Amino acid sequence: MLKILKYSLSDMMRSRWIYIYTLFYLLLTTALFWLSPDLSKVIISLMNIILVLSPLIAALFSTLYFQQSREFTELLLAQPVRRSSIFWGQYFGVALSMSLSLLTGLGVPFLFYGLLVSGEIWNFLVLLFAGIILSLIFSGLAYYIALKTENKIKGFSLTILLWLFFAVIYDGLFLLILVLFNDYPLDKFALGASLFNPINLARVLILLKLDISALMGYTGAVFQQFLGSAPGMSIAVASLLVWAALPVWGIRRVAMKKDF
Repeated sequence: MLKILKYSLSDMMRSRWIYIYTLFYLLLTTALFWLSPDLSKVIISLMNIILVLSPLIAALFSTLYFQQSREFTELLLAQPVRRSSIFWGQYFGVALSMSLSLLTGLGVPFLFYGLLVSGEIWNFLVLLFAGIILSLIFSGLAYYIALKTENKIKGFSLTILLWLFFAVIYDGLFLLILVLFNDYPLDKFALGASLFNPINLARVLILLKLDISALMGYTGAVFQQFLGSAPGMSIAVASLLVWAALPVWGIRRVAMKKDF
């Protein structure tokens, strides 16, 4: 698996779009530092962008990579290599390249502006963890969809729809339920429902660490009320790790049964 991972990673790193993606975060973070010396405000601004953009880009890159390397994958399947090693190697190669781009684009400006000697280092690490874990989750989900779907257009459309559901539609449905059933106690329901949206979990995790009550929203307030900051963050992290593990399990299950 390591050889396939290295090949997939090097193949992704040869793409100019990876460098454009890295440069985007690099310039964005640097510009935010120029506009505001307050690191907390910079982290909040980055959070609003990362929670939307990093899942989308990771999902698109993962889908396109699988579709473009399909012939090479079929060639590998004819070799005496385990199927799980082939698909896990490709998935982790794409996910790792996206994570490295995010790490470089955010990390270099923060290091340059002396974050490591400030009190915001832990807030930055939480932000970085949220961005990387979302890249892993949506890379895995998109790769799973591409592996399940023969039609390229259908697979691409399902990937966009998946991101749109978690980024926009889920919150809309959630708020609609809260409005329609506002006469009932929905605190526990809100706590449970938030676990089924990784983007929302990442947002709650960052806001709990920053301890900004005004921006937490209903879900964040429920997390803080019922669990407190530290237990709430622990549950959010554990749930995100489960989200990251589920696509890996799904990829292996589909790969072992799929007939190419």
